[in-house]
Amino acid sequence: MLLSLLLQVAAMAANYGPGLAVMGAGIGAGLVALGVGLGIGRIGGSAMDAIGRQPEASGKIQTAMIIAAALIEGLGLFAVVVCVLIWTKL
Repeated sequence: MLLSLLLQVAAMAANYGPGLAVMGAGIGAGLVALGVGLGIGRIGGSAMDAIGRQPEASGKIQTAMIIAAALIEGLGLFAVVVCVLIWTKL
């Protein structure tokens, strides 16, 4: 459903000029930032719960949390770069 909506917006961008593509790139970058923030927040909260239940495993939990957060940040950065590329290809 979301993919078909995005494809419709892309088709409309061809008809209505570059303004809609710029707006779509901005909305996309905002959604990426929101998703990354929510994802890292969930990872941090879950890690704190796990450390509270099993404090002796805090080192392993923190390491896994940092790796997962770094992967999410990398994906978020990649998505923002794609939004900027869409915006500058006008």
